[in-house]
Amino acid sequence: MMKKKSISASKASLIFFLCQMISALDVPLDSKLLEELSQPPTITQQSPKDYIVDPRENIVIQCEAKGKPPPSFSWTRNGTHFDIDKDAQVTMKPNSGTLVVNIMNGVKAEAYEGVYQCTARNERGAAISNNIVIRPSRSPLWTKEKLEPNHVREGDSLVLNCRPPVGLPPPIIFWMDNAFQRLPQSERVSQGLNGDLYFSNVQPEDTREDYICYARFNHTQTIQQKQPISVKVFSMDSLNDTIAANLSDTDIYGAKPVTERPPVLLTPTGSTSNKVELRGNVLLLECIAAGLPTPVIRWIKEGGELPANRTFFENFKKTLKIIDVSEADSGNYKCIARNILGSTHHVISVTVKASPYWITAPRNLVLSPGEDGTLICRANGNPKPSISWLTNGVPIAIAPEDPSRKVDGDTIIFSAVQERSSAVYQCNASNEYGYLLANAFVNVLAEPPRILTPANKLYQVIADSPALIDCAYFGSPKPEIEWFKGVKGSILRGNEYVFHDNGTLEIPVAQKDSTGTYTCVARNKLGKTQNEVQLEVKDPTMIIKQPEYKVIQRSAQASFECVIKHDPTLLPTVIWLKDNNELPDDERFLVGKDNLTIMNVTDKDDGTYTCIVNTTLDSVSASAVLTVVAAPPTPAIIYARPNPPLDLELTGQLERSIELSWVPGEENNSPITNFVIEYEDGLHEPGVWHYQTEVPGSQTTVQLKLSPYVNYSFRVIAVNEIGRSQPSEPSEQYLTKSANPDENPSNVQGIGSEPDNLVITWESLKGFQSNGPGLQYKVSWRQKDVDDEWTSVVVANVSKYIVSGTPTFVPYEIKVQALNDLGYAPEPSEVIGHSGEDLPMVAPGNVQVHVINSTLAKVHWDPVPLKSVRGHLQGYKVYYWKVQSLSRRSKRHVEKKILTFRGNKTFGMLPGLEPYSSYKLNVRVVNGKGEGPASPDKMFKTPEGVPSSPSFLKITNPTLDSLTLEWGSPTHPNGVLTSYILKFQPINNTHELGPLVEIRIPANESSLILKNLNYSTRYKFYFNAQTSVGSGSQITEEAVTIMDEGKMAGILRPAVGAGKGYSEILFATSPVMHTVRPTFYKVQPLYPRIRNVTTAAAETYANISWEYEGPDHANFYVEYGVAGSKEDWKKEIVNGSRSFFVLKGLTPGTAYKVRVGAEGLSGFRSSEDLFETGPAMASRQVDIATQGWFIGLMCAVALLILILLIVCFIRRNKGGKYPVKEKEDAHADPEIQPMKEDDGTFGEYSDAEDHKPLKKGSRTPSDRTVKKEDSDDSLVDYGEGVNGQFNEDGSFIGQYSGKKEKEPAEGNESSEAPSPVNAMNSFV
Repeated sequence: MMKKKSISASKASLIFFLCQMISALDVPLDSKLLEELSQPPTITQQSPKDYIVDPRENIVIQCEAKGKPPPSFSWTRNGTHFDIDKDAQVTMKPNSGTLVVNIMNGVKAEAYEGVYQCTARNERGAAISNNIVIRPSRSPLWTKEKLEPNHVREGDSLVLNCRPPVGLPPPIIFWMDNAFQRLPQSERVSQGLNGDLYFSNVQPEDTREDYICYARFNHTQTIQQKQPISVKVFSMDSLNDTIAANLSDTDIYGAKPVTERPPVLLTPTGSTSNKVELRGNVLLLECIAAGLPTPVIRWIKEGGELPANRTFFENFKKTLKIIDVSEADSGNYKCIARNILGSTHHVISVTVKASPYWITAPRNLVLSPGEDGTLICRANGNPKPSISWLTNGVPIAIAPEDPSRKVDGDTIIFSAVQERSSAVYQCNASNEYGYLLANAFVNVLAEPPRILTPANKLYQVIADSPALIDCAYFGSPKPEIEWFKGVKGSILRGNEYVFHDNGTLEIPVAQKDSTGTYTCVARNKLGKTQNEVQLEVKDPTMIIKQPEYKVIQRSAQASFECVIKHDPTLLPTVIWLKDNNELPDDERFLVGKDNLTIMNVTDKDDGTYTCIVNTTLDSVSASAVLTVVAAPPTPAIIYARPNPPLDLELTGQLERSIELSWVPGEENNSPITNFVIEYEDGLHEPGVWHYQTEVPGSQTTVQLKLSPYVNYSFRVIAVNEIGRSQPSEPSEQYLTKSANPDENPSNVQGIGSEPDNLVITWESLKGFQSNGPGLQYKVSWRQKDVDDEWTSVVVANVSKYIVSGTPTFVPYEIKVQALNDLGYAPEPSEVIGHSGEDLPMVAPGNVQVHVINSTLAKVHWDPVPLKSVRGHLQGYKVYYWKVQSLSRRSKRHVEKKILTFRGNKTFGMLPGLEPYSSYKLNVRVVNGKGEGPASPDKMFKTPEGVPSSPSFLKITNPTLDSLTLEWGSPTHPNGVLTSYILKFQPINNTHELGPLVEIRIPANESSLILKNLNYSTRYKFYFNAQTSVGSGSQITEEAVTIMDEGKMAGILRPAVGAGKGYSEILFATSPVMHTVRPTFYKVQPLYPRIRNVTTAAAETYANISWEYEGPDHANFYVEYGVAGSKEDWKKEIVNGSRSFFVLKGLTPGTAYKVRVGAEGLSGFRSSEDLFETGPAMASRQVDIATQGWFIGLMCAVALLILILLIVCFIRRNKGGKYPVKEKEDAHADPEIQPMKEDDGTFGEYSDAEDHKPLKKGSRTPSDRTVKKEDSDDSLVDYGEGVNGQFNEDGSFIGQYSGKKEKEPAEGNESSEAPSPVNAMNSFV
């Protein structure tokens, strides 16, 4: 049996049988060998069996295979040959079997539904793919239906049916309201697995008219919407009030109070049910119960436990989920619903079936001629699958006879195979739930032996350890392996050797005498080959002096030894660890060659210290423990710097080194940590001391390296934790002999300062680096890549030389060599410099501009020839400037912009362009000298973009039912304005927003009068401009219609931009409030604030009102005072949480300031507002009620009213209409319902007369998709569509929106419903 092999993905052409096969042959993964061996085809990649494709995209059916020689491919469709050449829409990828069906040319994806199978064939056999079933995904439309409102009594159960259209694959179901917010779910209200919405018991808060079921079809990325379902819950209190109002006092009947009920299962029905699930799938069981109080669900398995780690509860424990089910999960599962009144249960009998799964899949078989082998195909399933065999894609019963094979059920037996027996066999295991198909080839090879281990490979081991010597081989039949020691040695046998099946020779205990040459010989009946390798046995590494246990007092010194012995041919490395971690990063730890020293030991140094010695072949270690103890008590110690060292002595004088020794001075109770050695050069820099080196405080001798031609004297400074000592007395002087310079100048450069010169510079040697008198520099240069001799000059006391008369920007080889009276320094290395640069001569050519979008363009150019650059190419500069705006046709000051692109780049991006504008640009090449000539100016234009927001929005002339809007055009139109979009909606005092109304205004308008508004109502306006590209950013504004035209002076509001406040507001006296409340949608305030303080003033009082956004139950106060006065503010407390207050006792004709605050919120109050009381009016002493003329006037008015009432009564009885009624009938809008008079809410749009034509001018959907007027139902066909987008969690992004009019339909007919918004594909 062979080992399982693996090969990298990059070797796609390598033989697949090396990855998984059972054979007498062991084939090594040698790339050269693999390229030479033949193999039958193997399928490496294919599309899934059930392949659902997107009908809007090309269909790609994958089939990849490999073999040697490379296989050819063919296909069948629905069991017959599929001739690809005869179908212009179908192509096959080169060197592949993958099919691509082009459906972009109007071809329907449905035309290519069917069952496809791929065959890969070469001279050694044919492999086949699975049957690939191609089906386009489908998202059918929802069937239109008339939904009756659901009237439910409080406490009863309710099921809202979804019944989504059947799609492929099935849709994902979710419930939302018409504000596109997910409906909250709980133990009482939840969605079932079938998509229905279940209420265990309904509550008054369940009343709403917008229960909407959505179905999302993932493949087509569309969402279908069911018509809204209305639910009305009748509470017992309201029902009793209604009954009492309609019955006499003697009737005692009334609605019964809500009664509690025991649980009843809503789904599943009955007491038992059955469920079949396939092995490996997810088992989902569901129980939803009705009852009051809401029942709690519990799950058990009869006669067993729920499987641990695979059981999950979902949907408030109403759904039992078991993942990766197996046959052991079959059984009876009981759900129990319980509340305080009782319980009920349901038993679900679960049966787990299984589609076929492998027990032993057939594996590739590699044999040599005359050998035997077997292919085994064993599968299991429930029911037990049947096994059938094919050879090269043909049922084996009708395939050509092969005397070497015999089929025995799930096994094929091969005996005495020949090379013609090579083929690919297919095993098919199938039952009613599916099938498995596996390809396995039989490859018969006849190959002479080959040894794949490199010749003369060196193996190194440590003595007394095992040695493994490889001999990787291949051959068919399998070669026999023999080992010899030495070139002419005898064959190796005996217990001291182990011979492995893969050819490896093992020496269990290698000794020094095992070193030598070993020969591996491989032979079979087709030939013989051999290979030699080398074995070296090394001495082991040992620690001959190990670290020892230490007990050290604080501030003392600890030292551990670690002396090693090792093989001289191995290089050891020594590592010290503390407590198995690296040594602390502390200068107190000094690692020597054979020891570790710790200076000034502290308590933190306590621990185990380990010495580890590593070589390339072995590793040894030894450890010791350091214990730190307290020092015995001593008298007070005075710490000071050490005294200077004494008795400096020079010994061992050589030309380039000398030994310096000294005697340490007194430590002064602080150990010396190190010594610093300094030197003086009395010949070059007398009196100046330089740092030479430093050594640890335990060392009093140092070997110093010297330079020639220096008159040395040395001194030593001792250092402890307190500080540095005074320098010691200087040592005797020592003059070293002169010598040639050891080094040459550094940092040699050649850079021209002018186009015709070369400036050679270098860093001069320091005095002691001269090594002798007469220091000079030999400067040499020659032009590179020219057969020319070196030109040289010798200079002294300079670090620069200028070569004149050079060509412009050519490379030079340069070297600078030091010399003195004794000779030259070593030959210097050459550096490359360049003579001076000049400005480039040529401009870039073929400048092209590709406009990417309205603010970005890409510019291309051809590179300038390097010879014309005449310097180091630094890059290219693009100059570009705006010529004019295409929307304004007005030129302005040209501001050129520059972008630099480094290196030899030939393109670049121009960001930050202004849309709908004309630009020019040119390109210039840049070198170290400057810029070259500019290319000819290139003109390009940017397309239109979306405009900026209108420059202002001003709302003036408020009346009872109208407002006048004035605006300014956008500062940056970025194109040709097509229209303005105005949206507005009412806002009430609790920050709820009413329905959103949208108006499209021609682009040439600058004002608009809105009529038929509700009086005394605040409106919020959203205003933006549009070009053909789309809508720009919007500005918002709020305004209020006045309360009473006869008594209100009006409210003036300024143009408000982002972040601007309000200007002064004028107020009228004696407001009379008339409010009609629309339907509102709650808006969460962004932050706590008091805004829109409004004042209506009379002679001696003023009515103050405001809007508050923030936490509930705030206590307000009003502060006021005379405007311009420095008097303190007067404060009035507002009772309750009202948002208005009446200030009394004011002085007539006086200007006041006022502001509103909230108690408990420190410093939190509104901005100040100003108002003025009315002038004082002279009181008339005469009582008007007693005047005769007044009494007569009142009588005449009463008589006139009586006559009008009589006339109206007569006209009504005759069926007449008021003029207003006639006008309404003449201009009736069939889609708009009147406002409801009973609750003051805005009427819903009617959906009862779907056959009527839509209003002309209705808006298209926000994703700009349109349909014919006779198109089927979709999200935009009902009044529930929106102009916005969805978030990933299903929440709505955009403006607050209520219902809108039905959309007009046009465009091409489609079998798919349009998505209501572009982003809805990320809804769920």
